[in-house]
Amino acid sequence: MNDVVMHLLVYLPLLFPVSAAPAARPLADRLDPRLATWLLTASALALAGLSCAALGVLAAAGVVRLPLAAYVGHWSAATVRAGDPVSTIEAVAAAAVLAAAAGAGLRMLWRRMRALAAAAFEAACLPGRGQLVVVDDAAPDAYALPGLPGRIVVSTGMLDALDPADREAMLAHERAHLACHHYAFVAVAHLAAAVNPLLRPVATAVAYTVERWADERAATVCGDRRQVARAVGKAALATAHRPARRRLPDAVLGLLGRRRGPLATAGPVPRRVAALLAEPTTSFTQLGVPLLPLAGATAVVGSSALCAFAAAHDLHLLLELAGA
Repeated sequence: MNDVVMHLLVYLPLLFPVSAAPAARPLADRLDPRLATWLLTASALALAGLSCAALGVLAAAGVVRLPLAAYVGHWSAATVRAGDPVSTIEAVAAAAVLAAAAGAGLRMLWRRMRALAAAAFEAACLPGRGQLVVVDDAAPDAYALPGLPGRIVVSTGMLDALDPADREAMLAHERAHLACHHYAFVAVAHLAAAVNPLLRPVATAVAYTVERWADERAATVCGDRRQVARAVGKAALATAHRPARRRLPDAVLGLLGRRRGPLATAGPVPRRVAALLAEPTTSFTQLGVPLLPLAGATAVVGSSALCAFAAAHDLHLLLELAGA
């Protein structure tokens, strides 16, 4: 493969996440929320990893031309410099960006681990042994705490704001968050966005799709999509009039999609209510996975992987030639 093509290939995995950003919201709105969550989360993680791999190839191209690396690797540094189209400035810049991405990813991972540990500790310290815990607080609030086991915390203010049918929908929504481990999807998407900021819209979309996933699970349990829509709307109005001020761990998931920390967004309530009042999206478990979104995601991720592999393979061939 000629030098120009190799030079272009190594940069393509850095650009593919640009195409994922505008597609995230349409996919979140049109696909079954469970499928959308899996598809967006997996794609974000893959694209973030492949962009780091491309940066690693660029950085390695600068390292292998150093005399010490040539001595240790038993290849000719002059041959590498003659055949490698990556300039020293490009290699240094790639190494700096890779270090920044790794640092951001490690900070996000550490923050999320701390949040999960804090949520599990708080869940273990709550009174009683049942999953549901009612706290005496006039401010309306309801959320799920991941833990072993996870707990659902509801304030008396929230119970007063909802009628019995709304309470059933609210509790079904929170149980769905715990049963489907929605926090894991949000954490992985936020980790990918920390490593590659171009993927922030994808992480925001995942934060929305897990709420839609919980909405649909609640609708199945209650047997009434309109009831779930009313519960979401009533909870939003009650919280708007008297918002809860309690500091909660970043791992918390709730009926209104409230989260603390980086990329925190409240689940867009009007969009969720409109989706619940509309005809349900056909479940992919009934009629098969929609081919177009899956094919598009596979094409983007596959092309990114192919480009990263081709660039790494060309660098490997160059080193073999320099060693010979």
